[in-house]
Amino acid sequence: MTGQALRPTREELRARLAQVGRSAQATEPARPVALATGFAALDAVLPGGGWPVGAITELMPETQGIGELSLLMPALAQLGRAGRYLAWIAPPCLPYPPALAQHGLALERLLLVQARDARAVLWAIEQTLRCPAIGAVLAWPASLDDRRVRRLQLAAEAGGSCGLFYRSPAAAQEASPAALRLRLRSAGGRLQVEIQKARGGHTHAVAVHPAAAVCA
Repeated sequence: MTGQALRPTREELRARLAQVGRSAQATEPARPVALATGFAALDAVLPGGGWPVGAITELMPETQGIGELSLLMPALAQLGRAGRYLAWIAPPCLPYPPALAQHGLALERLLLVQARDARAVLWAIEQTLRCPAIGAVLAWPASLDDRRVRRLQLAAEAGGSCGLFYRSPAAAQEASPAALRLRLRSAGGRLQVEIQKARGGHTHAVAVHPAAAVCA
């Protein structure tokens, strides 16, 4: 894993992102509109057929540990196979490398950042979203407002990455300019995904099979 619970300074993170950028391919294929989730039933109801690229997605699980991370594993593995890096910013628990590898993630392309405070978390999210070598940024921000989400949306557009933010259930009661907002619940051994907002789409609910947990 490239980031062993790193708490980098701003200069150190900039240097690491520059290194990541240099290691990326000089030419990249045309940017897709969406990244397939790996769950056919979910792709069928998402605008573009997957996670929006160059945009922010908010995932709001009713509680931790219901498979909310497993929902992203097929797409993250796909990005790794395509040579893209993944950034995890301030996760509530450390990811378990053997579980990630079992899901097909390239551990050498994972950048883990444990920021010092809420302000540093937001700064790290913005910097990683702007890095074109990073395909997805998973983040657990303590709080977000409309102004900040719009700023991060611009960063995602500039870098061409998927911004995947885990937020509290209470956030579902607030408006957000995010392109996609999903509420997640456990239902009969499956993960129920409710589309609360989808740019260019409609509200919908679909159940998918969660996989094994990926936290230590």
